[in-house]
Amino acid sequence: MTSPNAPVVGTGYPWPLETTRLGNGLRVVVSADRSAPVVCVNLWYDVGSRHEPAGQTGFAHLFEHLMFEGSVHVAKTEHMRLVQGNGGSLNATTNPDRTNYFETMPSEHLELALWLEADRMGGLVPALTQETLDNQREVVKNERRQRYENVPYGDAWLRLLELLYPEGHPYHHATIGSMEDLNAASLDTFKAFHQHYYAPNNCVLTVVGDTSPEEVFALAEKYFGAIEPVTSIPPAPSGHLPGPATSPVRETVPAAVPAPRIYVSHRTYPFGTAQYDAVTVLATVLGNGRGSRLYQRLADGKRIAQPDYIGSYGVDLAHAPAPMIITATAKDGVDVGVLEEGLAEVVGSLITEPVTAAELDRAKALLTTAWWRQVSTVGGRADTLGRYATQFGDPATVAYRLPQWLAVTADDVTAAAAYALKPESRVTLTYVPEEKP
Repeated sequence: MTSPNAPVVGTGYPWPLETTRLGNGLRVVVSADRSAPVVCVNLWYDVGSRHEPAGQTGFAHLFEHLMFEGSVHVAKTEHMRLVQGNGGSLNATTNPDRTNYFETMPSEHLELALWLEADRMGGLVPALTQETLDNQREVVKNERRQRYENVPYGDAWLRLLELLYPEGHPYHHATIGSMEDLNAASLDTFKAFHQHYYAPNNCVLTVVGDTSPEEVFALAEKYFGAIEPVTSIPPAPSGHLPGPATSPVRETVPAAVPAPRIYVSHRTYPFGTAQYDAVTVLATVLGNGRGSRLYQRLADGKRIAQPDYIGSYGVDLAHAPAPMIITATAKDGVDVGVLEEGLAEVVGSLITEPVTAAELDRAKALLTTAWWRQVSTVGGRADTLGRYATQFGDPATVAYRLPQWLAVTADDVTAAAAYALKPESRVTLTYVPEEKP
């Protein structure tokens, strides 16, 4: 049944929004916008690296690659050729919480995009061959080398996750996974992973742009309606943690880096909570741009940090306390210990020096700009709606995110800092230039 939601004017999403659910469990979200003849098709599958059982790390990310390698009615590389050949663009991403696939097309090719996505949802496994699997394993290995292993500071995220979350926690490993796990798995193991998670009842299909709910619902039924649901989708392991860590953790990495760099990180609150909204404002006050405390005090003030490599941000993970990451790179001749002292001092100031009205206003202005930039395109809107439908059960809750940021007070920021940024819960990852022989 269709459940219409009127535009929520004056909030974070002033566009029409309608949803339905097919008989096989596929949730369909539509937001019409006739201002330009384009449409975005976006699918969020509720499978990411947090779902991967022991011995299968990296599977969700590898399927991001395999989903472009052909399905029952679409030959290898044809998906990309058909989209781009008809004036569209496409991509896919994986993170710990989900995998998503999306195309932005001229609206006259909406039906093509939906057919392509339905074919690889229901028809990838019969077309998957050992040759394709082996080829994409090599692609992922090369990606790991290019993005993580052969660039300065490239493996910081991999190391931080292992330091922040205990062994066995669903966020302990990164989406790139273990090459040993990828190499050891058989073709049948990969097929089983796809059949467990790539199901209509584990997916949200969002369409935004020059179309109508009636058209999308009819096409979704036509192309996705016959795909069988999966009755027993394996649940992700629990991400529950009792609270912030109670003892600090540190790792120092001698590496081929141009200058010492420090990453300080803390577990905070899950994305989507009011407390995490305060952390988002906190991170913006602390490390976003030239007006932030880190920049003002370490780059402009003490001049111990490189101005282009300083900042802080939250990683928006929804199923466990999400990490906040603070980073600074030492200027030439500055001892890494001096940089760490300065960094700790500025972070601690968020507890002892309440944010000012000017800092709060600046942070909220930056967040407001970033939010409207995100939802200003049909692609950004489709991805955001898919996220809120997948993670919070209702795409209409997207309207509350910006107002909740704007409602954060200085006291909320201080309370979040006092809870999450204690020295005893701190993870410190330090890169230092390795000594040359």
